Amino acid sequence: MPKTSARLLSLLSLLQARRDWPGALLAERLAVSPRTIRRDVDRLRELGYPIVASKGPEGGYRLGAGTRLPPLLFDDEQAIAVTVALQIATTAGAGIEEAAARALTTVRQVMPGRLRHRIEALQLSAVERSGRPKPQADSGVLLTLSTAVHAREVLRFDYAPAHPPAPGTDIPPRQVQPHHVVTWGGRWYLVAWDLDRDDWRTFRVDRISPRTPTGPRFTPRELPGGDVSAFVVSRFQGYDGWPCRGEVILDLPAEAVTPYLSDGVVEHLGPGRCRVVASSWSWTGLAATLGRFDADIEVVGPPELSDAFARLALRYADAGRGVARCRTVGDRKRTAGTALA
Repeated sequence: MPKTSARLLSLLSLLQARRDWPGALLAERLAVSPRTIRRDVDRLRELGYPIVASKGPEGGYRLGAGTRLPPLLFDDEQAIAVTVALQIATTAGAGIEEAAARALTTVRQVMPGRLRHRIEALQLSAVERSGRPKPQADSGVLLTLSTAVHAREVLRFDYAPAHPPAPGTDIPPRQVQPHHVVTWGGRWYLVAWDLDRDDWRTFRVDRISPRTPTGPRFTPRELPGGDVSAFVVSRFQGYDGWPCRGEVILDLPAEAVTPYLSDGVVEHLGPGRCRVVASSWSWTGLAATLGRFDADIEVVGPPELSDAFARLALRYADAGRGVARCRTVGDRKRTAGTALA
């Protein structure tokens, strides 16, 4: 029996390695007869593995898709990859954190000791850039959106506004051609062509309530730039959900600003000048962020940002005068002390 069990695991590993296997080649690889291969295939089917057989001189076997999840067989690299992915999934914000944690426990329990020690030494933690809580996306909504993307079907959904609407306000459902479901900055987003606004839009998944059924099939449009990663980065750089967004021109080369502006867009304007678009939680906070660059600043807009710079200028001037007063008093005390001595 141990020899048979080991052979079954070897057969399963071979079936997972490639799409189709001729029966004669499997028999040759395992050094058994074609009849033994047929019996082993029947045993694997009894265990829940959906193995499809094709007849004829070139007949063989294929591991198909089943209606339930049978026991899995991983090599060392696959086991480590699955464990790392599950650790990351526990902080993915996709509503699967508890299930991922339980799956991680299950994988660790059945993992060989030599691998378990390696995994336990690899502890991953997701650290947010700020203390702002990230809303959780519902895993069922994610599945619905992903299915519509794959099927290329028009989506209709209710989209909760960022701020509560006035009482009695009727918000019509959105109608879009879904393109991608992506994650950015700890949140999940749907990238889609908005049929009502005739433009590309990104929607936060945690604010989407899908309506059923889905609409007709459509021919996908090409994203600007042709790459979803570049498109998402271009949409979110310098915004990230902050309410205050402004634009300035700095008397600094773009390459001197870019490494220190983690959440903004920097545009080269020529030797020693660049345009910066950035966001913050307040206009004063944005002005302080931009003011930390040791360079002259020209505010492009909006007026609220100019007002914030003016308030900071007065505040800093008062702080500077306070330091000057302290120095003057200190000098007087030192002078008086010298005279008394």
